Amino acid sequence: MRIVAVDVFGVELTPAAGDFRLSRGRTMSASTSWVVRVTADDGRRGFGEACPLTSAYLPTFTGAVRAALEELAPALLGADPRNLADVAARMDATLLGQEAARSPLDVACWDLLGQDAGQPLATLLGGRVSDELPLYEAIPMGSAQETAQRVQRALDAGIRRFQLKVGGDPRADAETVARVVEQAGEGAVVIADANGGWSLADALVAVRALEGLPVFLEQPCRRFEDVLHVRRATTLPLILDESVTDADSLVAAVRRAGACGLNLKIGKVGGLTPARRLRDLAVALGASVTIEDTWGGDVAAAAIAHLAASTPPGSLFSVSLVNAAVVEHVAGGVPRTVGATASAPDGPGLGLEVDESLLGDPVLSFRA
Repeated sequence: MRIVAVDVFGVELTPAAGDFRLSRGRTMSASTSWVVRVTADDGRRGFGEACPLTSAYLPTFTGAVRAALEELAPALLGADPRNLADVAARMDATLLGQEAARSPLDVACWDLLGQDAGQPLATLLGGRVSDELPLYEAIPMGSAQETAQRVQRALDAGIRRFQLKVGGDPRADAETVARVVEQAGEGAVVIADANGGWSLADALVAVRALEGLPVFLEQPCRRFEDVLHVRRATTLPLILDESVTDADSLVAAVRRAGACGLNLKIGKVGGLTPARRLRDLAVALGASVTIEDTWGGDVAAAAIAHLAASTPPGSLFSVSLVNAAVVEHVAGGVPRTVGATASAPDGPGLGLEVDESLLGDPVLSFRA
């Protein structure tokens, strides 16, 4: 099997619940999702997806992903997509970094590998060990009333895990978190996620106000050294996300910062190949993992679901299927959520039937 074509499509995605607000004034109203189609010489097609969440969330942006794909995609022509080591080596020899652009190419090759093997990716990523994936609801920054309404809608749908976006005024944030803890009730999981938005001073104020509440603290500060100061000031269980980009930073998060949980975003680390390695390293170190991606639609959600389904249940803290939060769907809204859970598709590869008529014309095309 050899790669004979790579096409890149731009699909505009919009949040189903309106603008999504994060700390530091970051707001996402819509974003271009780059859907990659890799075609093999036997006619089979694999898909991957990359969609940045605003240009100020991680060190990438929509235009950068497209530009990097223009360099990376031609390097894969003639490669065997099943040889993931060679695929990675070809990308390494072309560009350093650029994980957001590498990710959809890597995932599309995994999709072809699964199709050729006749197995769903969960099987190839370690074996399907979780049929019911525990979903969380991300609650954007907003007024106390807006937050309460969003939380109640999620509760009515059966969701009991909440990631509250904080990182503004620390005292107001703490009050909002406390209200949600009361609203959600006993047994709910509540995470206060600042997305690195607090200064060290504000983070210290926040953790003093949050101390004693049954909540998890996620990525309070952007700088890892600041996170270490916060860690020493609180007993709240710590989850890290933006700080974890590779094996070294993952080990430091667990060993130095005492993180009990890690958020693994497939696009942040460069695809399923590195995400699987980091997942397995986290499990070996005794940390739980949340499996997700920066944003995206059905293709990104399927990759998330397969990686999550192959994660030991005792190590799987939560999952976010990004397609549940967008209006547009290119594969019929699969994988779908059912109440508070979801499952990975059963078909080979990603297990999706992508409606290519919804992709429009490719913005980039490369042929062997």
